[in-house]
Formats: sequence, C-alpha cells, structure tokens
Amino acid sequence: MFQDEARFGRISDPRACWAPPGVRPEVNKQIVREYSYIFAAVSPGDGIHDSLVLPKANTEAMSIFLEEISRRHVDEHIVMFMDQAGWHKSKALAIPDNIELAFLPPYSPDLNPQEHIWDELREKYFRNRTFASLDSVMDTAAKALRTFEGLSEKIKRLTGWDWILNPF
Repeated sequence: MFQDEARFGRISDPRACWAPPGVRPEVNKQIVREYSYIFAAVSPGDGIHDSLVLPKANTEAMSIFLEEISRRHVDEHIVMFMDQAGWHKSKALAIPDNIELAFLPPYSPDLNPQEHIWDELREKYFRNRTFASLDSVMDTAAKALRTFEGLSEKIKRLTGWDWILNPF
C-alpha cells in the first residue's frame, strides 16, 4: 500500500472552469484557516483504498491510522510505502505487527499513487467551492472517500496500475 495524508479546509483554490463564449465565469474565493487531515492508503494493484479523517497530522494520528489499517486488513501483511514526514519516522509511532514501513525517496510525490487520488478528490468534489463550516468540508470529503472505497477499478485506473497489470 502507498500512504499519504492531505490537508483539506476552507481556503479555496479557484481553478479554470467552462463558460459559454464571451462570458467570464465568476468563482467565489474563501480564505478561512480551518483544516482537517485525511490519511489514506491505496493498494494500486487491486484497487483497495482506505482512509480516515483526523484533526491533525502528527505521530498520534499516524498511529491511529496504522491501527485502523491493521484492523481492516487483519489477515494480511502490509508493506506501507510513504514519504519521510517526521511523524512517519518518529520513535513514538506505534506500528502494528502486520504492517511494515518502507520509505519513498525525499521530495518525490510523483512516486506515490495516492497523489492521484488527492488530485481526483480535489478536482471532482472541492473545485471552485466554498464551505460554510469545517464540518461541511469534512462531510464532503467523507462522501467522496466512501465513493472511492467502493470503486476498485477506478482506483486502478487513477493510479495507473490497470495498464501495468494488463497492458493489452
């Protein structure tokens, strides 16, 4: 599995969008510094995607996430590839027995297939939207993540592994 975490909040990121010729689209912009974090792991070969919304990104949150992954995949041995964030390498990190950590080279998000899931999530569910509260952001994220967790073929396509496993 490939793991990553992403921050989602109420600072909007206006993006290009479609409009009829001669019409300039208007998009609201919002700068409210409220965030929550999504921890996620993807198994690109079989399209399994697991995620957890947590209030912070730190060693304690990472331990909670790893325990949840361990619980969901109790009969499997998981090699979890991740970047080298401080909380990933902390001595206080609780690593379940059925999970082994492996680290990607520094500054190489392009090697992590989970990044494609973040791009899709931001594009389809958060693009050009403003939110009344952090709860509404997290409700939107939870709805999107539940959708992803049930679409293994789409996950394989998004992460590029459907072509690697079945090139013809």
